[in-house]
Amino acid sequence: MRSTDNRYRDEQKRFELAMRMIGHEARTGTIRHCTGLSEDRIRKLYATYFKHKANVAVRRHRGKSPRQIAPFVANRERRLEASAVAALLLASGLLQDAPLESRVEPLPLDVGARFCRAFETYRCVIPAPSLSFEWTWNLYRSLVLGDELALATCSDCQALYVFDALALGQRDCPGCALLRK
Repeated sequence: MRSTDNRYRDEQKRFELAMRMIGHEARTGTIRHCTGLSEDRIRKLYATYFKHKANVAVRRHRGKSPRQIAPFVANRERRLEASAVAALLLASGLLQDAPLESRVEPLPLDVGARFCRAFETYRCVIPAPSLSFEWTWNLYRSLVLGDELALATCSDCQALYVFDALALGQRDCPGCALLRK
């Protein structure tokens, strides 16, 4: 094996991850953060492989990724869905990684690949999913940073659930709350 083979293998993995994320309608900044590819290269990938294809309906979203946490805790149903995503992220080993914002270089490629796998599983498991790729990325980012959202385990059913760490009052499990309703 030549010493340059690893470089090309990593480049191929970056390309494949970027294509996968573009297919999920991820924003350019998110793709750049996960792959290390330049914004120009990401736009060219979209234009070459997705933009003018009749059988591919992939939209490009403009602007920055969402940062609000309100949609995750707006009601019990949303908290339950966010909790299901959080459980998938935890099972993928993503919530044990170092905080996202402390890294200057791009994230390791396996983080982006594991995130895509968790998102794809979420889309298969939840009958009518309401979270897009970017909102799921926002949930992941918020949970890793831990300043606004946090995880807890229900004392009754032992389920993992998401709650607003800054909210006052009772932090109840959304699953048990729906059953009591």
